[in-house]
Amino acid sequence: MAKILLVEDDDTLKEILKFNLSRENHSVFDTDNANEALIYMEELIPDLILLDLMLPGLKGEEFLKIIRSNKDTENIPVIIISAKNSEDSIVKLLKTGADDYLTKPFSIKVLLSKIDVHLKKKKADGSILSYGNVTVDLRKHKVSVNGQDVELTHTEFELLGFMIKHPQIVFTRNQFLSNIWGYESDIYTRTVDSHISSLRKKLKSADFKIKSVPKVGYKIE
Repeated sequence: MAKILLVEDDDTLKEILKFNLSRENHSVFDTDNANEALIYMEELIPDLILLDLMLPGLKGEEFLKIIRSNKDTENIPVIIISAKNSEDSIVKLLKTGADDYLTKPFSIKVLLSKIDVHLKKKKADGSILSYGNVTVDLRKHKVSVNGQDVELTHTEFELLGFMIKHPQIVFTRNQFLSNIWGYESDIYTRTVDSHISSLRKKLKSADFKIKSVPKVGYKIE
């Protein structure tokens, strides 16, 4: 699952795209103008953007330049969906920072395939971890469940990232202390239990469980 921002002013196409993206279990946030898209991105950073060019107000080309100049949004994959089909226009947008380009009308299956490719590339760089419906963005220090952001403390974030990197593996409390806190001591094992308890409450919507293994430690499954 990914958070996809759809910036498109054609209502018919927008509904078709929302329907098909939702069928792929993506969370879709849509707007018909780029100014509103920028406001939206102040609150929630999407995993991928589908961007039309001929928009009311701020044009797609200018929107692309703005997000590519911002360190928080510069690496978001952007797929252009536009009726502009000249070779020069396509080359210019790709040089400006677009990751891909589809001319209207286009195949929904092709678009979904491109989205899948770009999301996989993003995960492959090591900055995105995912397990079930939980996504961890290591670079931006953000966690989401079903596309909705979840606020974690720094330690909870580190614990979750560590377990997602090693699913199904049972870790002792001292192993957690060593890897997350940087020390080992039986005296402070309750510290681990306290953070795990808090993490469980915050991830109650996750489709995996942080399981206690009696007399050993914890794992996710």
